[in-house]
Amino acid sequence: MLTDLELMSIHVRALFTHDTESRLLFVNEPDSAVIAAPRLFLGRTRAGNVWRLRADLPEKLSEELDALCADEPVDIEFNQPPRHVETYVRLLEEHAPVRRQEMGPAYHFPQSVMPSRHLLAITEENAERLQGGFEELVAEVSTWQPFVAFIEENRAVSVCRSVRITPEAHEAGVETLPDFRGKGYAKDVVAEWALLVRAAGAIPLYSTSWENAASQAVARKLQLKLYGTDFQVT
Repeated sequence: MLTDLELMSIHVRALFTHDTESRLLFVNEPDSAVIAAPRLFLGRTRAGNVWRLRADLPEKLSEELDALCADEPVDIEFNQPPRHVETYVRLLEEHAPVRRQEMGPAYHFPQSVMPSRHLLAITEENAERLQGGFEELVAEVSTWQPFVAFIEENRAVSVCRSVRITPEAHEAGVETLPDFRGKGYAKDVVAEWALLVRAAGAIPLYSTSWENAASQAVARKLQLKLYGTDFQVT
């Protein structure tokens, strides 16, 4: 059984590529898109904290951020910002304009999660089922696997696929067409996706933002286990 701290370490390795000194490089996109990682990642759990800094930060700034991250408490309310959030932002703003801050919960899956509907595994052979709402995902099918869909009206109306992939873990990406939301389809595609990830020998993980109520509702319906929260500054 993995600890929450171990899961957070696996989570950050799935989200971003790292250099040999565990500094962040790029978002871990399966299609090899080059998107810079955030300058600061702080993952908080009740078993301890994990933080990573981007490789291009000046040494002095990295030392200051390291010291602040080491001072973050572990007895926290997960939906509260880090103790030093204002200082992180101020220091990074002095280095370069802060473009984005993100914070949200991170979940893992119980062994008992099961879908309640028949679902379709999407491959290159049946990718035409994505026409009619998910056309932009067709190019991703071969690399963003597993890829699962619920089919209605002969087309995919809710999908879940791996959007961050490492040998040890996959992160879920789930979307439902607007006209089909609120029917529980997202819960089932995520459940089936998690089963396929486990069958491939990897750990399924699910994370979102505190502002995304719909995504958190999926986590509640599946009884996913909250193991921590992450905070990112780009």
